[in-house]
This record gives sequence, C-alpha cells and structure tokens, in this order.
Amino acid sequence: MPTAKVGELNIFYEIVGTSGSVIALMPGARRGSAEMKPLAEKLAAGGFRVLLHDRRNTGASDMLIDENETEENVWADELHALLKQLNLLPAYVSGSSSGARTALNFALRHPEALRGLLIMRVTGGEYAANKLPQNYYRVFIETAEKGGMAAVAEMDRFREYIGTNPKVKEQILAMDPNKFIAGQKRLLEKFLAGAKLPVMGMTKEDLGSIKVPVLVIPGNDNTHSSKSGRIAHELIHGSEMHELPITDQDLDLVPWTGWSPLEPEIAATFIDFMRRQERAAA
Repeated sequence: MPTAKVGELNIFYEIVGTSGSVIALMPGARRGSAEMKPLAEKLAAGGFRVLLHDRRNTGASDMLIDENETEENVWADELHALLKQLNLLPAYVSGSSSGARTALNFALRHPEALRGLLIMRVTGGEYAANKLPQNYYRVFIETAEKGGMAAVAEMDRFREYIGTNPKVKEQILAMDPNKFIAGQKRLLEKFLAGAKLPVMGMTKEDLGSIKVPVLVIPGNDNTHSSKSGRIAHELIHGSEMHELPITDQDLDLVPWTGWSPLEPEIAATFIDFMRRQERAAA
C-alpha cells in the first residue's frame, strides 16, 4: 500500500478500481482496512474507485494518541486531508460501526467535500453506551494502572496493531503510564458525552443538519441494534434505508466476517444508490 504524509503521520492507503467516483470505506472498531478489501473489490467492479486507508492508530499507519479530540473527529479530519491530498474530493464516505461514526462526523465537519454518506451497523442504545466505554478506554486505564505500559502492549488490541506495525511496541513501552492513563481518561470523558444518545455521538440536531444523500444499512447485534439504524434513518431527513435479510441477534457483536455472505447485496445496494446520485447530479 502507498503511504501519504497527513500532518506528522504516515497513513497507509490503497485505491481499488481505476475509474469512477470515489468512495472512502472504513471498518469498525480500531481495525485496519484490510477486512474491507473484498467489499471494495465488488464496488470497484461496479464502476467506482474505493479508497481504503488505515486510520491513525490502526493497521500499518502511525500511532499518535491525542486526547484533544474524539477518535472519530480526528479520523474524519485526517480522511478529509488524505482525500484532498490525493485530489479525490468530493467523495462518498462509508463505514461500519466506528467507521459509520467517523463518516457522520465527516458530514458535520466537511459537508462541502461530500457526495453522500453510506453508513452500516450504526452504533447506539443502552447496551453500546455501557459496553464501548469499557472496551475502548476503561480496560486500558485499568491495565496500565495495574501493569504499566508493558501490560498494555500485551493486550489483544495492541498485539494486533503491533503485528501490522512492529515499531508501535517500542512507542508504547516508552510512554509514561501516568500520562497515558490521564489521556485515556480525557478521551473517555469525551466519548461518554455522546455515548447515551440514540445514535452514538450524534444529537438529533446533528443528524437533522446533514443535507447530502444518505443510505443507512442497520446492524443486527446488541452493539449495532437495528433500532439505532432506523433512528438514524428517521432523523436524517431524506435518507434511505436498506434492510438486509437478517434478524437481530442477542449477541455482543456480530463480527464483520459474519456479514461476508451479505457483501454482494451490500455492494449492489451501494452501487445502485451511488449511480442514482450520479444521474441526479448530471
């Protein structure tokens, strides 16, 4: 994958496809972009270029933990900077779970750069509000308090990251645990401010302010309830919703791999949506 310098960070990216409008596609959680490659290839076969990139602190991209903004805000701004640098604006922006939250923040922060939003597995509801702060921040605070940064480096989240970017281990071990803990607490505080909203991180006014074409594909687990997707659809005026042939499952999380059989339908739905926007714009 090529590398772009975004601010002080090396961001790894790939463009799948050779022609057509651009859609930036992001995975959930803090995972690298590789898991979205099969869907990207299906979209490229439909006549679109797909930008995959490893967001900061994921995949092969550099690590910089900054507590001044929520991760989704930082990711949105850096995606905008990357697309601008590559001369790919305006673009469609899409994501699943945290990628969807990033896409929504992109719409609020850079509306002029958007052709449309295509969001999947919208996060929201009481279960997610209780679970994600623990998974995203408290567990790292608790681990650093008990075992220092050596223990943090051994956690699954960082072991996976180190596997794709080995220099991260040295960076983690060099961190002052007290500063790391303080930073995670500030990020936790910012995350909690929007955690209990029906669509995580988004007020009713935020969602109502989005004017670009929007497609919502609801999720089907406790973290990404179908209800949250429907609420997003209701609050984003003029948005479309596509419900996949799935039912809600009483599970913490259905992994993206569990959605692999659905990718042909997702791709077809995305392609139809974007083609209709292209015709309307023409």
